[in-house]
Amino acid sequence: MNRPGNTSASTSVFGSVHLGYLVVETERFADWRRFGGDAIGMHRDDLSRDVTRFRLDDQECRFLLRRGPAEDVVATGWHIDGHTAFERIEARIRAHGVPLQEGTAEEAALRGVERLLRFPGPKGITQEIYTTPVRSAEPLRMLSSGFVTGEAGMGHVAITSTRPARLRGYFDTVFDARLTDRIDETISGVKLKIRFLRVNERHHSIAVAAVRGLPIDPVRTRVQHLNIQTATLDDLARSYQRVHELGFDMALSVGQHTNDKELSYYARTPSGFEWEVGWNPVVVDESTWEPSTHQGISIWGHTPMGRTIVDKLGQFRLAARSLARVEDTVPAIGGNGVPED
Repeated sequence: MNRPGNTSASTSVFGSVHLGYLVVETERFADWRRFGGDAIGMHRDDLSRDVTRFRLDDQECRFLLRRGPAEDVVATGWHIDGHTAFERIEARIRAHGVPLQEGTAEEAALRGVERLLRFPGPKGITQEIYTTPVRSAEPLRMLSSGFVTGEAGMGHVAITSTRPARLRGYFDTVFDARLTDRIDETISGVKLKIRFLRVNERHHSIAVAAVRGLPIDPVRTRVQHLNIQTATLDDLARSYQRVHELGFDMALSVGQHTNDKELSYYARTPSGFEWEVGWNPVVVDESTWEPSTHQGISIWGHTPMGRTIVDKLGQFRLAARSLARVEDTVPAIGGNGVPED
């Protein structure tokens, strides 16, 4: 396994990996178009009845919505700096005996990239890598003044897992992900452990959450939430107001996290997973950063909103059903995972 401590600087791909786009499969196009464009404030392009894209910047596609029954994120696209790092990742996947597939020209065009490779990922989320995004000359038409992308990538994804060590082992092996920090939290009597992984200067591009001591997953969707970062505090406040005014569910009110200090709120998407809009998280300094453990997710705020006893019972039933499911962790890559910390 390619552990950060065992990977030399000459072979590590850390810092060359950036979250580039997400693919969502949905039947709820009308709601998603209002949510993404009118509430969150992104640029929207409706390519057809079955395909919508959202932009955050000059990259042609940051979110691809395609018609289908999943109501979930089905693929994650990673922008890789240069062909050397790209080929190194490709070689790692092949060396572990995991199949790679080249995307078609049509698939690449829909994602706004010149070429992509895909391979299996944890929890059934296909992982895709590419080197060259297509830049759009069309001016942005969006309600936000801007979003923070660039070298940090476009945000992060959070995943709940019954096998968190294997998920960490997967991203460790593929992308030389590093542990940024940890949060231990108790919610409604359930003890959670959350581990935050970075692949570049962004505090985390992947968060992995698990119920301590129990192999259960209380979340229906493959991702628990995704995150994008606004350019200004005013953008954050205005989008929060629009989400309310347009009648979309708010999962968590505005608050500030203990570890990355990001100010954010969580809205519930038309597909059911959560969408975090954040502002001003800390940027990791690799020369001084040391992982630490925080007690509790938030310094203040992030109050649950609109949850009823029926919602809680539904979540309990999902957790109970997860005991009978075998979570796909791609063991050929994740192996036995990383040691517990």
